[in-house]
Amino acid sequence: MRVRPTGRLGAALALTIAAVIALSGCVAQEPEPTATPTAEANNTPEPDATPTGPILRPGEAAAGNRQFFDMLNNESFDANGRGDGRSIVDKLVENGFEKQDMEVTPDATAIGLAADSIVVSVRIKGECLIGQFTADNYSSSIEPLLGTGSCLVGKTRPIDW
Repeated sequence: MRVRPTGRLGAALALTIAAVIALSGCVAQEPEPTATPTAEANNTPEPDATPTGPILRPGEAAAGNRQFFDMLNNESFDANGRGDGRSIVDKLVENGFEKQDMEVTPDATAIGLAADSIVVSVRIKGECLIGQFTADNYSSSIEPLLGTGSCLVGKTRPIDW
């Protein structure tokens, strides 16, 4: 004896069977590869590579420029150790910092001995990026601008080259 489903169960079973039959003809096929246009093929130049490291951000405050400042100064330190104030300032200027916003301490003491450290600063939007070069390392900080309008206390050397 055969039992036929009735009511909701029967309708659901019939709908399921119909869906299986309808979909059984659908077989996934691999799409055919298509050619990807290249810059040469359509004569469009490739865009320039985007810089991956820190960059100078002229409109931003000191914090927005510290990574770039530190990157340049670490490069100077790695190449020259404590180095000299002129080469430190020149590297910063070559990479976009404004010379008129900079201060640097002397390379030598009043009696002609090499200074223990060289400090360079850049005024940016009422703040100061300060980098200190010693024989052993380089370090930096961001400090408020002094009431004098300067970043560094004490004698600095003229940046007149």
